[in-house]
Amino acid sequence: MITFTDVFVGIGREGARIINGITADGVKVTVNPAYYILRPERYSRRLEEFFGSLPENTMLWIFHEDNAINAEIRDLIVSTARNTPNLTLLAYVLTPHRELINEEKPSWANSFDTVFYDSLGEFLQMNVPLREAYERAAGEISSALSNLYRYLEGQMLVNVDYADFFTIVRGGNVGILRKFSSTDIDWRWGVWERGLVIAVVNENFKLSEAHRILSEFQELLSEKDIIWGVSVNPGTERVEVLALLVKRWQEV
Repeated sequence: MITFTDVFVGIGREGARIINGITADGVKVTVNPAYYILRPERYSRRLEEFFGSLPENTMLWIFHEDNAINAEIRDLIVSTARNTPNLTLLAYVLTPHRELINEEKPSWANSFDTVFYDSLGEFLQMNVPLREAYERAAGEISSALSNLYRYLEGQMLVNVDYADFFTIVRGGNVGILRKFSSTDIDWRWGVWERGLVIAVVNENFKLSEAHRILSEFQELLSEKDIIWGVSVNPGTERVEVLALLVKRWQEV
């Protein structure tokens, strides 16, 4: 059985905030851009020493806010880690007011299996300061990612495993990861193509209800390509849905 090493890297304050909230098992690394700016050669060597020695079958997540210095550090990490055998590279980028799904594929994304992003749209609609929007988004991302790993590694009524996860994320995609406390999911969903969808239910949940939720996603995704799972949690009072959705990047 193949085992994976999960490495979560948070670049800058917002990236660190996300990984500090992740409860899934794995190696957590925070990168301080200030240290990199003040001592670039010394800090670069430290990064190269660590990311140049990752074990085979590492799943490397890189979280950061979208700015120039974070991007420079990200590219350094990627160039160092890229020779790791069977490496899976995933980015999660915070892009206020920008929807990456509507943009052409940037050159840096060529190194990643999937680039997930959050434009903070839901949080900015609450008319809150940008800093608070970042904080709320970080909490939601941490929680969603922690839940995803728990479901992938746990026993499920309808099973989803790592093979399913890799089927969705590999291949050069742009994507989102979202939690829903209801199945009213008409927000920006029609633009996506494929997805991994997991419903968390109580012991009284009927399979017919799972089919209804599945049909809603099939209506919303352009390629109707969904990997579906169900996890039973006796303490859940209502259905909760975790959705990981991707599509191919627009090409230049």
